[in-house]
Amino acid sequence: MDKVLYKLLLPLVNDKSCYTILKEYAEARIALLQNNLSFEQDIDKIRSYQGAIAELRRIKTLREETIKGAEG
Repeated sequence: MDKVLYKLLLPLVNDKSCYTILKEYAEARIALLQNNLSFEQDIDKIRSYQGAIAELRRIKTLREETIKGAEG
C-alpha cells in the first residue's frame, strides 16, 4: 500500500471504539470461517477459507502497520 492510503486509514485505527468494533467483526468472521473449514471437503474451498482467515487476522496488526506505513 502507499503512504496516502495509510494516512487515510489512520482515523479508523486511532479511534479506539471503531478499531475495537472492526477487530470484533474480524473475530466473528474468523470463527464462522473456521467452522465452515472444519466441515469442508473441497480443497479449493479449504484454501479459500484459509486465505480469508489469514487476511482477517491481519486486522489485528492493522494499527501498527498503518502507523508504520504512514510514517515511512
